[in-house]
Amino acid sequence: MASVFDGGLTRTMNPQLLRDWAHAAVEGLDGLRGEINDLNVFPIPDSDTGSNMLFTMAAAAAAVDEVPDDAGIAAVARKMADGAVAQARGNSGIILSQILVGLADAAELVPDETQMTFNQLWSSGLRLGSLAAVRAVSEPREGTVLTVIRIGAETAAVNFAESAGDLARAVADDCAEALERTPEQLPELADAGVVDAGGRGFLALADAMVAVLTGVAQRRRRYRGILLGGGDPGHQQNDGCSGSSEMDFEVMYSLDGAAGDQVGSLRETLNELGDSVVIVGDSSAGEGERFSVHVHTCEPGKAVEAGVIRGPVTDIRISCFALDAIRSQVDTAEPPPRHKRAVVAVVTGEGAAELFSEAGAVVLRADDGLTPEALVDAIRATDSAHVVVMANGKLASQDLVTVTAATRSTLRSVVFLPTSSMVQCLSALAVHDASESPDADTYAMAEAAAGTRWGSLVRARAKIMTLAGTCEVGDVLGLIGSDVLVIAPDQTGAATALVDLMMTTGGEMVTVMAGSQVDDAALDAVELQMRRSYAGVELAVYRTGQSDQLLQIGVE
Repeated sequence: MASVFDGGLTRTMNPQLLRDWAHAAVEGLDGLRGEINDLNVFPIPDSDTGSNMLFTMAAAAAAVDEVPDDAGIAAVARKMADGAVAQARGNSGIILSQILVGLADAAELVPDETQMTFNQLWSSGLRLGSLAAVRAVSEPREGTVLTVIRIGAETAAVNFAESAGDLARAVADDCAEALERTPEQLPELADAGVVDAGGRGFLALADAMVAVLTGVAQRRRRYRGILLGGGDPGHQQNDGCSGSSEMDFEVMYSLDGAAGDQVGSLRETLNELGDSVVIVGDSSAGEGERFSVHVHTCEPGKAVEAGVIRGPVTDIRISCFALDAIRSQVDTAEPPPRHKRAVVAVVTGEGAAELFSEAGAVVLRADDGLTPEALVDAIRATDSAHVVVMANGKLASQDLVTVTAATRSTLRSVVFLPTSSMVQCLSALAVHDASESPDADTYAMAEAAAGTRWGSLVRARAKIMTLAGTCEVGDVLGLIGSDVLVIAPDQTGAATALVDLMMTTGGEMVTVMAGSQVDDAALDAVELQMRRSYAGVELAVYRTGQSDQLLQIGVE
């Protein structure tokens, strides 16, 4: 994290800030994927901007996870950029990758990165990212994500002397205002009555940085558009596309080793073959640069051939807009759902299955792991019009996107709540009210889950370095979220220490889920500790029987 000193001014920053931001950005885009897809009407209403930005940012975060823990800011930023460029999806994903390239370039421009401040990196990085994104697009338009990025960069420069948190908040707030103005700048958005989808995605990145720096999440209104249900067209099936592109295919590929003048001529050729041309080089050093190429065209074969004659072409992806639209339409043979509402909960342990079934959830066991296909089948089997799903950390965000795409339709809405544990899931189920409207009910459940702090007790299987020190094989570890904060030789000591840590910020109720290998002595010690030290706090203990954790603890 950035270090904040006298007067709130930021002096130096830690590379961990970028790691945390990458994962926070993925989480933010994951939660907004459907909303961003619904806004996607420019250049064509193909409803994939949210999915493409999420996939690209997830690739960047995965690349960062491969960087050694002692890597510097420039190394972390560069790896993030390389991961995004290599895996960028769609026009929006490529533009997002250029923001990360700008941050990496900015980090490398500082002679001594030990003296680098957040304000330096964010201000210079946004400026360089904005320029790179504009250069990548053949025909930049005002009112798109390019405008929102530029406003963010300008705001960062104006607020350079402020504290890191204040600068980040100013950037996010001005980007939100710029987003609101996009329909005034782009006729296609005004006609549809929506803001720019890519701009909404960039605002999610700016808000994620605020959350990482300050610990306070920005609240934004829901931006609604003419597309409904996470990417299902809201117009009639025989309507034509209202976007500016009349092309039938989206073509993407990677081009290796092409010289700069060849890339310039490639851009000219692709502009003749179609529109929405975006070409960017990756940020890695080596022999010959690698370029990501994107175009909408009616002649996909010629678009690929244009790259082949200029260098080796790999990772070719061609999608047909018309076919995608047909696939997204309702299968008229599908009968309407028999039930209005269902909640699917992914659990481990026999006791957990019974507990969540009694609480009204459709239970999916994941004791031996979970596949996207199994979750798809469980959602469809509910035969419900509105399905709330809590995977409880058993599937990666990319897999959840796949599940959503496979299960959503105009006959079925699917909402994933970002629960990471069964105790959060139980808190959400406690406020579930099927008599409420789906939106109100889902919001209440999400709020309850987010308000539950959770921890766990596990046994160390290897000697590793943690935030609490070095653990040995067989030690009992207490985690809050994913961070190890307690190391003890026995379950009793670890459990009581973890409860004390979790109660330092208060709480009115503590929920304990006991795994199959927990000691009764540890449970007795927790109950005694609660009576003695936290007499006014309600305690609920359940024998859930999960094998992967000794205990799960939730504090509300």
